[in-house]
Amino acid sequence: MRPLRSRRRLASLALTLATVCLTVAAAPGAYATGAEPTAAGKYVALGDSYAVAPGTRVYDNPDDACRRGPLTYPRLWAQQHPAYAFVEASCSGATTAELGSQQVPQLTADTTLVTVQVGGNDIGVVDVMTNCVLTIDDKDCVAGAEAAKAAANGKLPGALANTYASVRANAPNATVVVVGYPRLYTIGGTCGIFGLSDTERTALNSVADTLDSILADQAAKAGFTFLDPRAAFDPHTICSHGETWVTSLEWDKINESYHPNRAGHRDGYLSLLTGLTG
Repeated sequence: MRPLRSRRRLASLALTLATVCLTVAAAPGAYATGAEPTAAGKYVALGDSYAVAPGTRVYDNPDDACRRGPLTYPRLWAQQHPAYAFVEASCSGATTAELGSQQVPQLTADTTLVTVQVGGNDIGVVDVMTNCVLTIDDKDCVAGAEAAKAAANGKLPGALANTYASVRANAPNATVVVVGYPRLYTIGGTCGIFGLSDTERTALNSVADTLDSILADQAAKAGFTFLDPRAAFDPHTICSHGETWVTSLEWDKINESYHPNRAGHRDGYLSLLTGLTG
């Protein structure tokens, strides 16, 4: 028979080994070295309603004011790059000021990719579209569009410059892609006399052109890449002969109107973003 002290030592050793075995069994996937898996990169999406789900009609929570959903280009890019950590900061209705105060702080020094799509709400694009839909006289629509363009040229460059500087300060090593807005209409297309006149459609398109011109200029000054969606979307705008990538006026879902739909996110924005980033 072993001495009592030796038996106690063996029992203590057995208990220790059993505890280790239970701990390993309770933590599947744990690394024996204690090292944690590292992401290939970190992608943070910043933006307004064009970067979230209006137009797709599919939402994580339809009562959430940010209106995020699974079929948007940031989500689709993240799904195609599962090795990347992903943060969705975008929120419907965001302005540059709100983006700066609420979304940019979610950037961190380890962020490797940022998309930024903002500016339309700063110049009242929603009000311009609503005015064009509800007014009878083309002149009212054109006047509203010209006022939005004047606001864009006046205040938007400075607001974007401040926003982009804040993005760079919070994500100093990231590739930053500034995402633009598509034109909405094909002029002289398949819509005929129904809906807006071609004068009104042209006015709305000119707002998108002005906005994208300013975005491209400020992106270049910040050293960022500009993603221009217009050439890709033009064959797929409202009144085009092709598959439509943007929603028209939808009276039953007014807040779905004039946004990229599922195809617009998937075949338009995602394809363009993938072409820039891989």
